[in-house]
Amino acid sequence: MNRIRHLTLALMGAMAFAPAAFAQDATTTDSASGKRFAVVGGYALTEPTKNPQIGGARTSLDGDGAATLSASYYINDNIAIEAWGAADKFGHRVNSGGGKIGSVDSQPVALSGQYHFRGADSIVRPFVGLGYYQANYSGEKLIDGQRLGVENAKGGIATAGVDLNINPTWFARADVRYMQGSKSDVKLDGVKVGEAELNPITLGVGIGARF
Repeated sequence: MNRIRHLTLALMGAMAFAPAAFAQDATTTDSASGKRFAVVGGYALTEPTKNPQIGGARTSLDGDGAATLSASYYINDNIAIEAWGAADKFGHRVNSGGGKIGSVDSQPVALSGQYHFRGADSIVRPFVGLGYYQANYSGEKLIDGQRLGVENAKGGIATAGVDLNINPTWFARADVRYMQGSKSDVKLDGVKVGEAELNPITLGVGIGARF
């Protein structure tokens, strides 16, 4: 959580100075209005908000960071459909009783509808979104040699963020995503021993281009 707090403070500082820094680009004769496609490459930190039980023991999962990618199609200047996902896997350390007992990787992907406020050429453009996601789990293992399995999670995703227009083509983005997923079966050596409902929150930053 400390990494997420530090990144949040850095984003707030950048957003405070962004309007003055980007104002010189507002006089360009080009326009972001009417551009229908956008891609964003970025980096995100994820942190589970719930922890699973394995074999009756309460465990906790550490957060991690990974690169992310998204592609959006704008139906008009305000409404967009976004495909978003982790370009790499988030690696989670599984802890119990104060020590590491194993690890698991997650890689979420999502499809969302978004509403972007204000005009396409506004320097600061907040947005919100709702959609559906699936988190694929892999690389599950315990240090005692038992075979760990975690069923993939799926459910709803809510997004809130802000785009900072640098010019009609380029923009910076900061967003937060919350994934409310189904419970996933946890198995040891093929036998169900618990359930995982991680419901992670993800904080990301990125640079995007529209065309």
